[in-house]
Amino acid sequence: MAASKPLEAAVAAVPSAGAGAGVGSGAAVPGAGGLPRWQLALAVGAPLILGAGAVYLWSRQRRRRDTGSGGRGDAGGGGLKRNSERKTPEGRASPAPAGAGSGHQDGTGAHEETSPLDRAQAAKNKGNKYFKAGKYEQAIQCYTEAISLCPTEKKADLSTFYQNRAAAFEQLQKWKEVAQDCTKAVELNPRYVKALFRRAKAHEKLDNKKECLEDVTAVCILEGFQNQQSMLLADKVLKLLGKEKAKEKYKNREPLMPSPQFIKSYFSSFTDDIISQPMLKGEKSDEDKDKEGEALEVRENSGYLKAKQYMEEENYDKIISECTKEIDARGKYIAEALLLRATFYLLIGNANAAKPDLDQVISMEDANVKLRANALIKRGSMYMQQQQPLLSTQDFNMAADIDPQNADVYHHRGQLKILLDQVEEAVADFDECIRLRPDSALAQAQKCFALYRQAYTGNNSTQVQAAMKGFEDVIKKFPRCAEGYALYAQALTDQQQFGKADEMYDKCIDLEPDNATTYVHKGLLQLQWKQDLEKGLELISKAIEIDNKCDFAYETMGTIEVQRGNMDKAIDMFNKAINLAKSEMEMAHLYSLCDAAYAQTEVAKKYGLKPPTL
Repeated sequence: MAASKPLEAAVAAVPSAGAGAGVGSGAAVPGAGGLPRWQLALAVGAPLILGAGAVYLWSRQRRRRDTGSGGRGDAGGGGLKRNSERKTPEGRASPAPAGAGSGHQDGTGAHEETSPLDRAQAAKNKGNKYFKAGKYEQAIQCYTEAISLCPTEKKADLSTFYQNRAAAFEQLQKWKEVAQDCTKAVELNPRYVKALFRRAKAHEKLDNKKECLEDVTAVCILEGFQNQQSMLLADKVLKLLGKEKAKEKYKNREPLMPSPQFIKSYFSSFTDDIISQPMLKGEKSDEDKDKEGEALEVRENSGYLKAKQYMEEENYDKIISECTKEIDARGKYIAEALLLRATFYLLIGNANAAKPDLDQVISMEDANVKLRANALIKRGSMYMQQQQPLLSTQDFNMAADIDPQNADVYHHRGQLKILLDQVEEAVADFDECIRLRPDSALAQAQKCFALYRQAYTGNNSTQVQAAMKGFEDVIKKFPRCAEGYALYAQALTDQQQFGKADEMYDKCIDLEPDNATTYVHKGLLQLQWKQDLEKGLELISKAIEIDNKCDFAYETMGTIEVQRGNMDKAIDMFNKAINLAKSEMEMAHLYSLCDAAYAQTEVAKKYGLKPPTL
C-alpha cells in the first residue's frame, strides 16, 4: 500500500488506532489502489472510501457522458478512445467536391473555381501531411493559411484548424502559442475535448495550475471519466496545488486542540505509556519527605505534576505551558515533561515543535526505557505521516530493540506494516502484542482486520470467512471493545451484509456515544445500503453536533454535497476540514478536494458542464 499517494482512496483502507489515529499511528495515511478522491467528488457512481472505513457510497453504474458535437474532421473529439494520446492533427482529407478531382468536366478542360472553405480544407490537408512527416514549421504555415481562408461562419472547421496548429506548436514546445490557439478553438467550439486537453497540458508547462485544473476538469466530465490520461493529469495538478497551498497554510496555521474524545481515544491506543497513566503514588507526594505540607509544596512547584492533574481534569489547553515550566526549571520530571509536551504538540499538529522534544527524550540513556520507547513510537508515527517510511521503520525497530517487552511497540508497528502492505509482518507484530498483552482487544481486532483485508484483496473466500469468524470471536471475547465492532462493520459492509453492519455500528454507539466517527460511517452505510440520503446526512450532521472538530465528518459532508451539486456548501465543508487538519499531508489532500469542487463551479459557469448529481 503506497503511502506516497495521499490523494488515492483505497478499497483496502487501514484501520486506525482508535479514533485518535494520526498521531499515535501512521494509520491516518490512506493507502493506494482505488480512485483519486477528487474524482469521487465529481463522478456519481464511483465508490466513496473515506478515512479508515472501507465503506462504499453507492454502486450505481456510470454512464458515459455525451461529449458534445464536433465539427468537420472530428473537431469535437467525442469519439476518443480511452487513453488516447491526442498527438496527431485532426481531420481526414476532405472528399473532393464535384468536378474538382481532375480540374476538367465534360471533356472541355474547363477549370471549376473552388470555394474558400474547400481551399482552406486543402491547406489543412497539406498541413497534416507535413505534420506526419515531422515538418512542423511547414505544417504551421499551412494551418495558418487554412485559418485565413476559412469563412468566419464555419466555426467547427475553423476550430479544427486552430487546434491543428496548436498541435504543431506543441511539437515545437511553444506552449504560449499552444494555449492561444487552443483558446481560439474552444471559443469557436466550447466542448472541444482535444483543444481543452491540449490547452490543459500547455497550462501545466506554463505552471498555470489553476487554469490547467479547470480545463482538465472539463475534459474529465466530457469524457465521463473514461480516459486515464486526463484523469492522471487532473490528479497530478490537484496534488501539486494541494501541496503548495497546504505548505503555506500549515506553516501559518493557529494550533488547534482536538476534542476531548479524540484525545482520550488517542491515549487509549497505548498501554505502556507512562505519561498517560493516572498519577502514581510517588507522583502525588515527595518520596523523600513524609510531611503532607512538604509534599503539597513539591506538587505545586512541579509543572509536570500540574500538567498530569490537568490531564485528569481534561483541561488540555494548559498542559504544554506547565510542561514547559518543568523543562525550564530542569525539574525532577524533565523527561516525562518533554514527552508529554511533544505528545500534545503532535495532537495540535505542530510536528516541528514536537520533534526536538522527542529527539531529546530518545537520547536520554538514563531515562526510563518506556519513555524512550514511547518517544520512538510517536516519532516513528510522525515520520509515517510525513511519508518517510524508512525513518519510521527505523524508529519502530529501535523501540523494539530497547524495550522488547513493550506491547505498544508491536501494536503500532503492526499498523505501520499494514500501511506498507506487509500484512504477514503486521500479523506477526499483532501476535507479539497479544502475547505480551493477552487482554489487548484493540490488537486482536486489528489483527482480524489485517487478515480480512489480505483475504479480501486476494479474493480468497475461504480466508475471508475465517477472518469474519475471527471478528465474531473478538467481539464475543471483548464485548466492550468498540473498535472490534467498528472494524467488523467495515468488513460486513464489504460483504454487503448491510443489516448486520448497521447493528455493529449501533453497538459502537452504545459503547462510545461521543465517537463522532462512528456516526459518519453509519451515515455512509445508509447511502450504500438504502440510498437514504436524508438519513445519511442526518447522521453525519449528528457527528458534527457531537464533535465540531471532527474533520472526517466535514470532509465526508463536503464530498456528498459535491455529488448533490451543492458546490458552495461543499467548499465550505472542505474549508472547515482544512482548518482542522492535523498534518500538512492531510491538509494537502483536503485542499485537493476543495480545488476539485471549485474547478467544477468554474467549468459550470464557463461551459455549462456538470456531472450527474444525486
